[in-house]
Amino acid sequence: MTQSKLFPRTTVGGVDLPRMLMGTNWLLGWSHTSAAADRAIKEKYARPEDFYPVFEAYLQYGIDAIMAPASTNPIMVDAIRYAEDRSGKKITIIDTPAMNVDDSPEARAEAREVIRHSREIGATFCLIHHTSVEQLVNKNKRIIDRLPDYLYMIREEGLLPGLSVHMPEVVQYTDANDYDVETYIQIFNCMGFLMQVEIESVARIIWNAKHPVMTIKPFAAGRCTPFVGLNFNWNVIRDCDMITVGANSAAEVHEDVEISFAALERRMANIEGRSSPFKQAVLGHK
Repeated sequence: MTQSKLFPRTTVGGVDLPRMLMGTNWLLGWSHTSAAADRAIKEKYARPEDFYPVFEAYLQYGIDAIMAPASTNPIMVDAIRYAEDRSGKKITIIDTPAMNVDDSPEARAEAREVIRHSREIGATFCLIHHTSVEQLVNKNKRIIDRLPDYLYMIREEGLLPGLSVHMPEVVQYTDANDYDVETYIQIFNCMGFLMQVEIESVARIIWNAKHPVMTIKPFAAGRCTPFVGLNFNWNVIRDCDMITVGANSAAEVHEDVEISFAALERRMANIEGRSSPFKQAVLGHK
């Protein structure tokens, strides 16, 4: 494996992590574009070994942590194991499982099994999926009902707890009530895509968060270019925060990393211009 310049790192719950995290929507088939695009992704990444060129590209820069609902997607677990065996490098898994949060003994038992499976696949972090967390939010009381029960289950399994959220108030309620989390996932992009309040408000929430934030969807699922999306995010988040960057090929990984290094180093990115038919040179850039 080629050794490249290593990406900057941060610490979350005592765990050393790269500030860029491997995203997985464009590997598992969630394009946020169309059913046809979803199918094309799944056809391209149909076997564990198909994922390796993308993983290997990230690993060249020390980007060795991945965010995914891994415990509920066996092909992702197999792909991670294949990449670890092939590269000889450990990949930190940030698992984002959905779980039954109904208030019954049976549902709690189901949730515990989900968390236990997260441990069994080798996850380090268990971040409850937003579709589960947001069922518990009480905006009137500014609490997340029964959340401490699930966070306790995660600690019991030896995992680091956190929350995957689309609703930005969740970060505020978590901090205000001192819920036992190490991090949160928060959508953040220059388009406001899937963000429930204005961009400035989410930026303020991230800056005031008590723990490091893992941002997601920096390109608004392809609605803005990597150059725009990454320059925006890196220049707005804190030094302790991270960006989850998905890619559909190894070449995209290398391009996204170069754009990110350039943004952090305050220089122009060394990337090729986009091609188009009969394109004219602009300012000497071909």
